Amino acid sequence: MNIVVGPANVSEAEQLLELQYLCYRSEAAIYDDWSIPPLTQTLPELLEEYDDHEILVARLGSEVVGSVRGRLEDGACYVGRLVVHPRLQRKGIGTRLMRGLEERFPQAERYELFTGHLSEGDLRLYRCLGYEKVREQEVSPRLRLVCLKKTRK
Repeated sequence: MNIVVGPANVSEAEQLLELQYLCYRSEAAIYDDWSIPPLTQTLPELLEEYDDHEILVARLGSEVVGSVRGRLEDGACYVGRLVVHPRLQRKGIGTRLMRGLEERFPQAERYELFTGHLSEGDLRLYRCLGYEKVREQEVSPRLRLVCLKKTRK
């Protein structure tokens, strides 16, 4: 399987958004909340992110099978919306995307992200990549966001 990780093209925005919707359905089901931002984001909103985010995608041929986004602010790279197509999860694609994004921000002093407290696979991946929990924030009775940070070495 030849997965290529690189910058997203604007022409792939619809594919990326469809993948995002597919991947975040499982998160919505865990928390019984179908109004989470990744499921309500519109194509125009995603297109705006191309202006101020670095968006990486993993491609299998011409198919977008993974993605992650980051932006730099005040010395921190804020990482968001890591997704990998369900049929290709646990094959190292998420790790490759995260490492690729970190490499795109060598000037960052730290990397920060968040995930839901019941998202065990995500938490396991981030811990393996050197991220540490810094706090939790209650969003609703069913959801706490776990905020994680990694300091640049």
